[in-house]
Amino acid sequence: MADRMEAVQLGMAAEVVECARPLIAAPSATAAELRFAAVRLSECLVDALRVAESRGGRLEARFWR
Repeated sequence: MADRMEAVQLGMAAEVVECARPLIAAPSATAAELRFAAVRLSECLVDALRVAESRGGRLEARFWR
């Protein structure tokens, strides 16, 4: 179950990054658009850190058995 949730979170993060890159590069992007992208990217980063921490904990548990 956790692996599926992590896969969904990381997949969504990849989609957000894919959409945000051109927006960030666009000179015509508004402050509101950039702020929206920053919020979504921050959410994805929090999820990715949570996944990394979770996986690290599982690896550590396996290693010390």
